[in-house]
Amino acid sequence: MKLPQFYIDDLIKRAISEDINYIDVTTDYLVPEGSVSSARLISKDEGVVAGIEIGMRVFELLDSNVEYSILKPDGSAVSKGDVIAEIKGSTATLLKGERTALNLMQHMSGIATETNKCVKLIEGTRATIAETRKTLPGLRPLQKYAVVTGGGVNHRYNLSDAAMLKDNHIDAYGSLTKAVEALRSKVGHMVKIEVETRNLEELDEALAVGADVIMLDNMDCATMKKAVEITNGRAKLEASGNITYANIREVAETGVDIISLGVLTHSVKCFDISMRIQTKG
Repeated sequence: MKLPQFYIDDLIKRAISEDINYIDVTTDYLVPEGSVSSARLISKDEGVVAGIEIGMRVFELLDSNVEYSILKPDGSAVSKGDVIAEIKGSTATLLKGERTALNLMQHMSGIATETNKCVKLIEGTRATIAETRKTLPGLRPLQKYAVVTGGGVNHRYNLSDAAMLKDNHIDAYGSLTKAVEALRSKVGHMVKIEVETRNLEELDEALAVGADVIMLDNMDCATMKKAVEITNGRAKLEASGNITYANIREVAETGVDIISLGVLTHSVKCFDISMRIQTKG
């Protein structure tokens, strides 16, 4: 999975403009012009890193003369104390780009690490781990990239990708069956339809109307296992809601195809990475 460079550059430029505005009072008045330094990016956590190239791009956009070497590329497992990357360039550039670069790398590595933990917990089952649309505005592609880096798969990218009838859509329209039929008469042949169900009666209705994907929303494991038996491969089944480290293995063992987790993107803990200046000249 490769993110478009124009998107990355636009995002970084907005972030740098927000952080620096037009002057870095500390650096611009303190650091002599011509000063050059080397720095190391060091892991202070254990997990999976993501967004390292994006972090390096922050420094490149500030100064094209910056040189760097990535020792732990995206997807690498790292331990506390591991050197992730080394960078050399203008001391002022390193200091000005530090926070923006770390913010992006720490957030993305946190998502990759959390995803990878979940992936490992369900190893050996048929289920895959996916995020949801509960992403931070403007950062969705980065967050989705980090999920894939951690071993997960992506849910729909946005509202244009697929039709997804949630409980409010169904309640507002008045009928699950009529809502699916109305959608199918209007959407193109490339658009899949997912239906959120809250019980086995709604599951039966979604199967009868030919839904492509069926979400099992906040169902207990016994009910989900029964849903898998009833479905018998006629649709993809997605488990969502109230899924934790404690029960994710049991959820996967019910036989569902996808486990979607909003926590991967909306409240993930940042992965701790620090930048340490080594030398200056």
